[in-house]
Amino acid sequence: MFTDDTAARAFASLGSPTRLAILRLLVRAGCDGLNVTELRSQLDIPASTFKHHLDALVVAGLVQQIRDGRDQISTADYAAIKGLSDHLLEDCCSGVSKDC
Repeated sequence: MFTDDTAARAFASLGSPTRLAILRLLVRAGCDGLNVTELRSQLDIPASTFKHHLDALVVAGLVQQIRDGRDQISTADYAAIKGLSDHLLEDCCSGVSKDC
């Protein structure tokens, strides 16, 4: 699912404490996710920068968004998060060091 290039972009998107906080809150919210208003109010992030941070996580493939009437619901993409972790660990203990 991830190449080194796409994994690097995904990890780069998490290089901001604000983005990491958004993703962690969405993980805690579960499969139902949160609408954008609830998400922003729980994190007390200024509206002027919130969309930029959320969009970076969507572009990185770690957050999905769907429209539900007037609401925009954001959810963590658990498969992508697991895929990113799997990509990082796929060669674990594959012979570089015998001290694993």
